[in-house]
Amino acid sequence: MTDSPHQQQPGIALVTGAAGGLGSFITRRLHADGHKVVVTGRNMEKAAALAEELSSDGSTAIAVELDVSRKEGFTNALDRVTDHWGTPSILVNNAAVTRAANALELDTDEFDEVLTTNVNSIFFGCQVFGPAMAEEGYGRIVNQASLAGQNGGTATGAHYAASKGAILTTTKIFAKEFANAGVTVNAISPGPHDVSIVHDTVGDRMDQVVEGIPVGRLGSPDFIADTVSLLTQPNAYFVTGACWDINGGLYLR
Repeated sequence: MTDSPHQQQPGIALVTGAAGGLGSFITRRLHADGHKVVVTGRNMEKAAALAEELSSDGSTAIAVELDVSRKEGFTNALDRVTDHWGTPSILVNNAAVTRAANALELDTDEFDEVLTTNVNSIFFGCQVFGPAMAEEGYGRIVNQASLAGQNGGTATGAHYAASKGAILTTTKIFAKEFANAGVTVNAISPGPHDVSIVHDTVGDRMDQVVEGIPVGRLGSPDFIADTVSLLTQPNAYFVTGACWDINGGLYLR
């Protein structure tokens, strides 16, 4: 069986929540892999700064505003990127709201905001970009899940854990939907990593958190980026609907 012409790199990669935390590591790695990258987020100042850092002339990196809680945000972003460069071949659904909260004290607004942002961002990202990739006969989608969605959460809130559990199911739904169209859909499920959001969420309990990780240290964000790079390679066609656990031994299965 010969490779499809659609499977040749480099491609066009769009990352949500691209300018901060794990997103910035992922975006830089995909750019280093030779892809043109679309740096998206609601904070355009940060997104534009990263795009400028990667490509001062805008030839291989651009910033696009994207509200991931709304389907229209994805349709608008897809239209803009398609007009500018063509159909993206890689989508990394990384954006999320991370908050600590007491499960018994969460109110409707707090719960809805986190669920809407985190689950909508995955569902509508796949729903909008998946068919466009399928028309081209090739695509790679990677969804950012979390250990919290597997073990019920530890340092994060119940709303965050519930949203990340839903992402695992959403990944399977779209993996089935696009499997025969050359589009893979996978999830990565990180435990605590050495990024600012983890330090901000955990606060002065960091020593206690690290002591509870079997390997005895926080995860490397560079490895998350490496994993995204691997799952978005053309020869990763046989991996779809999977969840890759990267948690230091906190959750074994």
